[in-house]
Amino acid sequence: MAAAARSFGPEREAEPAKTARVVGSELVDTYTVYIIQITDGNHEWTVKHRYSDFHDLHEKLVAEKKIDRSLLPPKKIIGKNSRSLVEKREKDLEIYLQTLLATFPDVAPRVLAHFLHFHFYEINGITAALAEELFEKGEQLLGAGEVFAIGPLQLYAVTEQLQQGKPTCASGDAKTDLGHILDFTCRLKYLKVSGTEGPFGTSNIQEQLLPFDLSIFKSLHQVEISHCDARRIRGLVASKPTLATMSIRFSATSMKEVLVPEASEFDEWEPAGAAMEGPVTAVIPTWQALTALDLSHNSISEIDESVKLIPKIEFLDLSHNGVLVMNNLQHLYNLVHVDLSYNKLSSLEGVHTKLGNIKTLNLAGNLLRNLSGLHKLYSLVNLDLSDNRIEQMEEVRSIGSLPCLEHVALLNNPLSIIPDYRTKVLAQFGERASEVCLDSTVTTERELDTVEVLKAIQKAREAKSQLSSSERKVSEDSRLSAAPCVRPSSSPPSAAPTSASLPQPILSNQGILGDE
Repeated sequence: MAAAARSFGPEREAEPAKTARVVGSELVDTYTVYIIQITDGNHEWTVKHRYSDFHDLHEKLVAEKKIDRSLLPPKKIIGKNSRSLVEKREKDLEIYLQTLLATFPDVAPRVLAHFLHFHFYEINGITAALAEELFEKGEQLLGAGEVFAIGPLQLYAVTEQLQQGKPTCASGDAKTDLGHILDFTCRLKYLKVSGTEGPFGTSNIQEQLLPFDLSIFKSLHQVEISHCDARRIRGLVASKPTLATMSIRFSATSMKEVLVPEASEFDEWEPAGAAMEGPVTAVIPTWQALTALDLSHNSISEIDESVKLIPKIEFLDLSHNGVLVMNNLQHLYNLVHVDLSYNKLSSLEGVHTKLGNIKTLNLAGNLLRNLSGLHKLYSLVNLDLSDNRIEQMEEVRSIGSLPCLEHVALLNNPLSIIPDYRTKVLAQFGERASEVCLDSTVTTERELDTVEVLKAIQKAREAKSQLSSSERKVSEDSRLSAAPCVRPSSSPPSAAPTSASLPQPILSNQGILGDE
């Protein structure tokens, strides 16, 4: 059963005592390994140790903490792997561990904490290990300007310990002081938080469900978060003044969860500086420094009004979601790169009114059949339409007249299997065919020659069509002009036109000459 995450809040229950049970053993090569299950509140995990590990632990505790030497069951030379001895030793070792935990109820000695893997799974052990790491390498990491990777469980532990109100260095070891973490996080610029799918390590802890607070990070320029629950993340807004790039993947079900977390309890809100219409419960500051936002691989179905809070965004990645319609993008005046690949878009109607200055547009993997909405994206340079449902070559004409388009992808559409697909597509670009790279392949001279032939054939067809149209018009005009004339009975009948398509002219003085 998954561990329930402890919630944020001022009221906290007393911490339950930790327990350790030897729940079994297994024979490895020539020695027995004992399986230990540690319980800390709702969290449980297992570790494995052979008897010699217990012996080494005991010797250190006797030397450092002066515990009773007779507390540990003695060694056995003969029959050490016999079932009866192993079962008795399981019970004795469990009593030994329980006694140690009762002896050190608040902070376990470092050697015991490592023996029971507290530095992986227990709040105090996790923060102590992190503090020591940053004490030794923190300045080096900050100076190098590298991305610092941390897990949700570590952030959860720091958050919990800050809320406990205990001394920042309970163990007495200055290297493990929580202050080292706070000093580091206050100055860090590049952060990566990656959770795990399923239980963490040998525990029942579901990292992606743990709540944590990022308000300890005051200077972030870039943050990457994956496999967490966006609804359980607090404090990211503390980085609004500095954060330029944000990536949150496999974590969100809506854009609002990410961009307006502090307004989750409000029904009505508006971005700071916006014109207020009607009653507003909350005014939310914008992400004034954010220029790149990656929300790919989430479960987002709508581009909601929270995009008003990212007015300076230039790069937006919403690929691999469930977006149905391009809404609200007209609020992003600086947008030049949009990735909406692998969503559920079926229409591009009016897209030029929302993406007027766009240069790169990725629409691969949608449900598109019609491209007419793209014909006014005059700034577009790169366009990916692969893996859609485009069948007719006529649809390509919608993009053939775009003056800046250089890279186009149309693979894995129904039209991509027609004979001479490449040259027929390139022909839609007219004189710019040589400037277009189709499906990541540079146009060859041979293809350009074929394009010229296709263009000549097209021009001939158009000329023939225009001639036929002209002939039909002349024929219609002649029929109107050749209406019957009333003549005297002595006048001979006029000759009929020799050609229906090219009628003979009627002379107005014919009747006068005939009378003479």
